[in-house]
Amino acid sequence: MKTKKFLSQYMVYQLLTGVIICLSFSCRGNKENKPVTASKPKDENLVSLTDAQLRNVRIETVALSDQAVASFLKLNGKIDVPPQNMASVSIPLGGYLKRTQLLPGMKVSKGEVIAIVENPQFVQLQQDYLAAQSKLHFAQLDYIRQKELNQNQASSDKVMQQAQAEMNSQQIIMNALARQLELVNIPPSTIAGNIRKSAPVYSSIDGYVSKVNVNIGKYVNPSDILFELINPDDIHLNLKVYEKDLEQMRPGQLLLAYSNTKPNKKYNGKIHLIGKDIDPSGMADVHCHLDKYDQDLIPGLYMNAEVQTTATFGHALPEESIVDFEGKSYVFVSEGNRNYRLTEISVEEPQKGLVKVLNFQDFQGKQIVSKNAYTLLMQLKNTAEDEE
Repeated sequence: MKTKKFLSQYMVYQLLTGVIICLSFSCRGNKENKPVTASKPKDENLVSLTDAQLRNVRIETVALSDQAVASFLKLNGKIDVPPQNMASVSIPLGGYLKRTQLLPGMKVSKGEVIAIVENPQFVQLQQDYLAAQSKLHFAQLDYIRQKELNQNQASSDKVMQQAQAEMNSQQIIMNALARQLELVNIPPSTIAGNIRKSAPVYSSIDGYVSKVNVNIGKYVNPSDILFELINPDDIHLNLKVYEKDLEQMRPGQLLLAYSNTKPNKKYNGKIHLIGKDIDPSGMADVHCHLDKYDQDLIPGLYMNAEVQTTATFGHALPEESIVDFEGKSYVFVSEGNRNYRLTEISVEEPQKGLVKVLNFQDFQGKQIVSKNAYTLLMQLKNTAEDEE
């Protein structure tokens, strides 16, 4: 009796276990067969802002517009001065430098004594002049005497003519010596009884000292340059222009110049003369006048210049609209509801805050972000990195 009861309970247990196993497999099969819904892929070129973000960023948009976009030619050159505004100081007879106080950058005035030079030849030259002056005086007296004798027929014409020739010869010698004295800045009228061994050196122009090539006690030859002076009143910019670009140059064109050391300091100017000679490298000189002189513009200073050539109408956007990313140019196009799409764009070089759009057909009738475009780019890229 007990055995039958045990078998009956065992069969019930087996039956319940089977039911449970069947239900388990049935549930698992239902879970595995349940279809999975695919998630929508993220648009990597679309950035969406919240109301709070939009208030903080202050996005502004514009549409393409026809504007006159000027073309500029970028050139290089140097600051220069015309030959008449430069002076190289030398001594025709040479000598030893006795005194000078010049330093590069010092201001000098025309006629100012800038150095004192000594030379034994100065003494010999003054001696020869005084001797020639004395001989001339004697020759003049002899000529007067011979002329009177000839008039009284006490002397022949030949003797009188010889006296006249001697007088003229001594006059020529004295005049030549006087000019030599003037070359070394010794006035002939000041040497009577006052022979000097030194001579002054005068500045020939108003301006500044650019170079000092001597020192006290140094002997300088007649061909040596003691000082170089510059008058910056007529300073100009000498640009180098390739032959192919010469046809775009004309007198009166406006330009903007700046140096490498101070690129933010701009100088306005105009083209003055266009060279007619092309050097072996295929470049010609273009002389330009700057509107204002600046003491920072030293002759020989390397300069960059932007010359305005032509102005053409075209579809343009503010330069601030363009964002450069991974070697390409983009803009953000508004799609409404605080959404902005990053779109590739083809443009020319920026000119005075404007860029000319080449593929303008792709942006007709669209609003393009003109302010804080780079802020949108940062938001777009940061969002993409966070999702990764």
